Amino acid sequence: MNARAWVAFGAVSLLWGLPYLLLKVGVDGGLPPGFLAWARVMLGAVTLLVLVPRGSVRAAFRGRLRWLAAFAVAEVVLPFPLIAVGEQHVSSSLAATLIAAAPLFVAVLARRFDAAERVTGRRLAGLLAGLAGVAALVGVDVSGRPDELLGAAAILGAAFCYAVGPMILKRRLADLDPRVSMAAVLVLSSALLAPAAVVDVPRVMPSAGVITAVVLLGVLCTAAAMVFYGMLVAEAGAGRALVITYVNPVVAVILGTALLGERPGAGMAVGLPLILLGSWLSTGRAKPPVTPVSTTSSQPLVSSGECRR
Repeated sequence: MNARAWVAFGAVSLLWGLPYLLLKVGVDGGLPPGFLAWARVMLGAVTLLVLVPRGSVRAAFRGRLRWLAAFAVAEVVLPFPLIAVGEQHVSSSLAATLIAAAPLFVAVLARRFDAAERVTGRRLAGLLAGLAGVAALVGVDVSGRPDELLGAAAILGAAFCYAVGPMILKRRLADLDPRVSMAAVLVLSSALLAPAAVVDVPRVMPSAGVITAVVLLGVLCTAAAMVFYGMLVAEAGAGRALVITYVNPVVAVILGTALLGERPGAGMAVGLPLILLGSWLSTGRAKPPVTPVSTTSSQPLVSSGECRR
């Protein structure tokens, strides 16, 4: 990855390690998952609309509405409520670590939808190490109670959505300015989540701490993080962009332990090191395909994938 990609990687790793703490504060403070998801997305949309020219956002919708909507559903509308539901039943650190399954779903989907993201060799070893880490977490730290299994399943459902989203972004939206594309996505998402917010209105006035958590979720963890994420996918590709999900748990575990008093179980001691190993191995760049040299021309034939590099 180049310097721009590493900057975006660091920013998103931090900004998307923080939401699990803030979401836990929100759901434990009485905010229903649907309303919480809508509130953070609405605040994110307002933040970006203040910074991005409205005309640019309107122009992004022309000819791309279905792809913007598809990305919005995969990256925001489904996973945000699923994570909030999951965190009603599992700890914030476990939720963040289960999201690390997202690159594994990318590897499966790539076999059908994106040959450039197929993994072999070192990257495959990294993904398998990450899978072993996730298996250790679910097998040891989830006790088997129905509510915990439901929470873990909701988080893994969000991880699958996070595998689909960047593939859409890379193939159909990567040429747009990330600030513009993400502003458009958050506007669409806030509209799509509005019915859930109406049905799932809080019954009591949230505390100041909960309101602060929602504001931070909207401005930092949604608006700013989505822009950096768009940059990262454009620079590094969907598979490498999702390696952030291997780093996010470190941030989430530290914050959950320090601020929420969470005590990671034995599965975390085994799973987290495996996930970190998977992160390191998975950042390697796959070798470009070898294209045979024409015997009738002095110029080698170069694949389009190599030209982009």
